[in-house]
Amino acid sequence: MSDQAARSAEDTVSPLLPPSLTLHRDGPVAVLRLARPAKRNALDDATVLGLEAFFSAPPPDVRAVVLDAEGDHFSAGLDLSELGATDAVAGVEHSRFWHRVFARMEQGRLPVVSVLKGAVVGGGLELAAATHVRVAEPSAFYALPEPSRGLFVGGGGSVRIPRLIGVPRMTDMMLTGRVLDAQEGQQLGITTYLTEPGGGFAQALELAHRMADNPPVSTYAVLQALPRIAAARDEDGFFMEALMAAISSSSAEAQERMSAFLAGRAGKVR
Repeated sequence: MSDQAARSAEDTVSPLLPPSLTLHRDGPVAVLRLARPAKRNALDDATVLGLEAFFSAPPPDVRAVVLDAEGDHFSAGLDLSELGATDAVAGVEHSRFWHRVFARMEQGRLPVVSVLKGAVVGGGLELAAATHVRVAEPSAFYALPEPSRGLFVGGGGSVRIPRLIGVPRMTDMMLTGRVLDAQEGQQLGITTYLTEPGGGFAQALELAHRMADNPPVSTYAVLQALPRIAAARDEDGFFMEALMAAISSSSAEAQERMSAFLAGRAGKVR
């Protein structure tokens, strides 16, 4: 893709984003950046709507996304100044709004790599859990302080976070206020990579470019089929796996890459 084409695609999407969310391109990779550093990148409705605007209609030439944040913190969670007094129905609708947006990201066509540093707290951890690969810097720390404020997670955390660390550990974090540091977060399964200080974005960008190089049909299979297979009964999972394996291997790009490998024109796993 030419630089001009990338700028054109960026110019189409950028006007839909709020000032709290910026976009730039690195070839086939889109870099979305939370831009409320003075608020520790707390998530207000405008920012969440901006995420929805991007992931509802990403530029067709984007193949992967890096979700980064300005300043020292990924996100301190829901901007409580926006919560205010509300009734139960409005509260449910607001939570379902977050569910809808995070699902668009998690269940879309683009792999998303998040860069975690500083506070990854409450709704910030819920947002991170909806990304596909999480890269943490040593400064990252994780907490779920909602119960101490009389609240409960509302951005899908009670579904996604136990998949990463299990129900008992999430229960501990919520009831005791336990804060996990970056190393504990990696050991327990929150993050996939732990970098040197300041190395998170470079690592995430490298990973996103690797993902962008995969054939779209393979990426689709991983993002769409793999979670469903994992949640299915064994026999149903085996059948879905067979279908996706056949569909993937029959694509023209897969045939070309296999031919290159067999002819010795492609590198082997070392």
